[in-house]
Amino acid sequence: MEILIHYQGVNITLQENIILQNIELELRKGEFLYVIGKVGSGKSTLLKTMYAEVDIEDGTANVLGYNMHHIKQKEIPFLRRKIGIVFQDFQLLSDRTVHDNLLFVLKATGWKDKSEIKDQIDHVLSQVNMANKGYKMPHELSGGEKQRIVIARALLNSPEIILADEPTGNLDPETGDQIVQLLQSICQTGTSVIMSTHNMRFIKQFPGKVMICENEELNISEHSSL
Repeated sequence: MEILIHYQGVNITLQENIILQNIELELRKGEFLYVIGKVGSGKSTLLKTMYAEVDIEDGTANVLGYNMHHIKQKEIPFLRRKIGIVFQDFQLLSDRTVHDNLLFVLKATGWKDKSEIKDQIDHVLSQVNMANKGYKMPHELSGGEKQRIVIARALLNSPEIILADEPTGNLDPETGDQIVQLLQSICQTGTSVIMSTHNMRFIKQFPGKVMICENEELNISEHSSL
């Protein structure tokens, strides 16, 4: 299987503080990878290095063909179009409908044809079982519905990878299970998924490859199913 992310001997530091060191990580096409760890263990920072929000200073780091040491500022938008990002706190624009939230992203990433835009919005909403919710405002949605819209937004540019940072953190257990099931079903269509969480229950219910962040290190967990 094609390798989409390859980290070898990578150290991540923020303001001279070591967050994670000597990272060895590979993500292949179609894989579902959990990054497990307590709050503050470096999970979010690790994901941010993958879309060039946090710099990598040493080791080998390749993401979707980009050398993350030497990625140019002008290349970053093209990298990010290949990556869908799912945030814990949704980050939906509160002043516009679900449809217009998605429209905003497509226009910002260069889509122009109105019928193609409409078709893509309809497609991603149906992928997350929200086909009839495009007219709703964010405040009219439940937490689980908001997270489905955030996943739809992440799918707009048909990404090769989805990075989901604690996507169930603000949801009740049953809704959280539904979101993980949705991410797993997306993975089965060929999109690789990295999901950070501190909830070990998901690993037992929804198996995947598991890496654990602790003591400034990232290691394969014994819970890994791959």
